Amino acid sequence: MIIAVVDGQGGGIGRAIVERLKAELPQLQVLALGTNSAATGQMLRAGADDGATGENAIIHNMQHVDIVVGVIGILNANSMMGELSPAMAAAIGGSHTYKVLLPINRCHIHVVSVEDVPLGTHIENAVKAIREYIESSESEHSAKAAARTK
Repeated sequence: MIIAVVDGQGGGIGRAIVERLKAELPQLQVLALGTNSAATGQMLRAGADDGATGENAIIHNMQHVDIVVGVIGILNANSMMGELSPAMAAAIGGSHTYKVLLPINRCHIHVVSVEDVPLGTHIENAVKAIREYIESSESEHSAKAAARTK
């Protein structure tokens, strides 16, 4: 299973997400997708298995990943101070990829009725959601494989 972490600006949130994913789910392949090289570099230093930078990299890879994780702003055109292009937002939002979004109230988006907790708690919740998704996907895949052998 391939997980894409999308981040921009300084890459600090993406770095923290990658660190937690690799600590909790080391078997997963983590792909760092940065809107800029600084963000990609931060995520690679945090342990991402591979990385790519820029609009085309993000658009192209949405077809090849199983899960994408980042702040909710990755669905919003021109977020991250303009670093996330409308084409990037459309590719991420339009992808059938499972999306795990951190409800960070930035990028001119304010998410209401979500607990105001530290960033680390949001990242823990994101990793938990990814683990649960993977476990349910594996169970579903195993059940389908067993049904085919009958």
